[in-house]
Amino acid sequence: MAVSYKKLWKLLIDKDMKKKDLCAKAGISPASVTKMGRNGHVTTEILLKICTALDCQIEDIMEIVPDENVK
Repeated sequence: MAVSYKKLWKLLIDKDMKKKDLCAKAGISPASVTKMGRNGHVTTEILLKICTALDCQIEDIMEIVPDENVK
């Protein structure tokens, strides 16, 4: 299983926000946003800050996707 943050990037587009705007509003580091851009792992604290800043739920910014090799 892998994590995808495509929903977050779409939400930022809908809200006319840039990644640096997200960093400032949520109080997170650009390194965390970079990790998320690579579908890497971030702490639940980071996800909570993003959800609070964007007034959304966790399922609005991420999803779990199955691995392609798993049958």
